[in-house]
Amino acid sequence: MLKKVDSNVARCKRHERIRSKVFGTNERPRLNVYKSKSNIYAQIINDEEGITLVSSSTLDKSFSAPNGSNKEAAQIVGKNLAEVAIKKNIKTVVFDRGGYLYHGRVKSLAEGAREGGLVF
Repeated sequence: MLKKVDSNVARCKRHERIRSKVFGTNERPRLNVYKSKSNIYAQIINDEEGITLVSSSTLDKSFSAPNGSNKEAAQIVGKNLAEVAIKKNIKTVVFDRGGYLYHGRVKSLAEGAREGGLVF
């Protein structure tokens, strides 16, 4: 008899493994990604102090795309996040994909952040 593993439980386990190795510092904060069925969220976190430095999502008022759950929207969120981070003098980050595969919306967000000027 096989057990069906809930995909979110499996993602959380992967995220815990990733978080044991990825830690955001003041010099290189952590870029964290979370995606839901209809939106995508990203934030840059300093884990030493436990504060969020910059955040961006498809729910922001400045977000202009009609659909918040596709790759184009994720790329726009990545670019917006990078622009705000550059203004706050954050240039390098460590990427935390949140247990998701580096594919689709997560990859588009990362590419958008790189296009915006973030280095990781």
